[in-house]
Amino acid sequence: MGQGQQERVATSLAGAVREEIAAFLTPVDAELERRYPGDPGTRQPVHTVYVPGDAFAADTLRSWGDRALAALDEHAPDAASFATVLGLGEDLAEDVYRRVRAKLEREPVEDLRVDFEDGYGTRPDAEEDETAARAARLVARSYAEGTAAPYMGIRTKCMEAAVRDRGIRTLDIFLTGLLEAGGLPDGLVLTLPKVTYAEQVTAMARLLEAFEKARGLEPGRIGFEIQIETSQSILAADGTATVARMIQAAEGRATGLHYGTFDYSACLGVSAAHQASDHPAADHAKAVMQVAAAGTGVRVCDGSTNVLPVGPTEKVHDAWRLHYRLTRRALARAYYQGWDMHPGHLPTRYAAVFAFYREGFEQAAARLARYVSRTGGDVMDEPATAKALGGYLLRGLDCGALDVAEVARHTGLTRADLERFAAPRRSDLTASA
Repeated sequence: MGQGQQERVATSLAGAVREEIAAFLTPVDAELERRYPGDPGTRQPVHTVYVPGDAFAADTLRSWGDRALAALDEHAPDAASFATVLGLGEDLAEDVYRRVRAKLEREPVEDLRVDFEDGYGTRPDAEEDETAARAARLVARSYAEGTAAPYMGIRTKCMEAAVRDRGIRTLDIFLTGLLEAGGLPDGLVLTLPKVTYAEQVTAMARLLEAFEKARGLEPGRIGFEIQIETSQSILAADGTATVARMIQAAEGRATGLHYGTFDYSACLGVSAAHQASDHPAADHAKAVMQVAAAGTGVRVCDGSTNVLPVGPTEKVHDAWRLHYRLTRRALARAYYQGWDMHPGHLPTRYAAVFAFYREGFEQAAARLARYVSRTGGDVMDEPATAKALGGYLLRGLDCGALDVAEVARHTGLTRADLERFAAPRRSDLTASA
């Protein structure tokens, strides 16, 4: 064919065939959009801190930060000593240490849950009523004064018969208290623990629906996390993956799946000495959670370690090394959030997170920049990978591991650009594939 001549294109199918296929798949298209809307594109905290209801106070957030800084001052007073403990390279040591200290001074806790379950225990009803009302007042005040963590809320007792009424009452008192103190904060998070059957998740959804109607709130305003702490929440008696059913049973209100390291391990008969977030049983549970949640907009959160960094320096360093290793391991497996049980865990939480994003930053930025400019490189990336790269950079920005200026300098992109890459519409991904 000569230059400038148009290629002749022939087809065999009538237009009616495409119309029939479209009509046949229209319900599937709608189902995909409903069940798999994709990541919400909002900030995900790097951790959740649980504080017993009776221990929660107006200065809890600042106290955790100050205690974490004091632990650094005592056990790793400079970047070199901290890097030696964790095995950080010289190229990262100063930057990570500086960022960890700045984080502990500015925003020591990203997500706090006032606990009315295991950490609080069983108390007289009048005492729990008062504690729940006080928690609402303190949380509302912290948001009003600008001292709140980005996310705050409570963990109630579960939906099992023995404690169901108590959990419902505590939730009612807390939410009512927030409304009367000025409204529900944007960062409100609720956690439903020890879920075994999908019906318990539906019950929580119906409970929140009833509360919204009673107080004239927008339908669907209140979401909640599902805590995975029983074997039945992973595999049902009929062999189905219960956790996948739980996401649907939440009727659009599920925001996260949180792995409960010690309850789940004990449920499977794992001995106390081997109950850890890197046990094979834990890996299996979280892998099922991850697959069930993929594409749904529900995020997966890793568990915790109960080895506390307290006592003499040698013991603190051992606990720090363990926590750092577990956190880095989780990040590599795409579990971007975990639990922290003690202020002494904060230095290694942030060190692990910051090192993870600092180490991979330049390569991720370069790959995304090449993808945007359509220039060559040693890796051929697709739209789905560009989505992952955008999400990686955004998470680094959100937690303080990366700075806006350096990301813009290396990628030529704004935060809004990154957000478009990180949370594209399903049609954008499939059209570009």
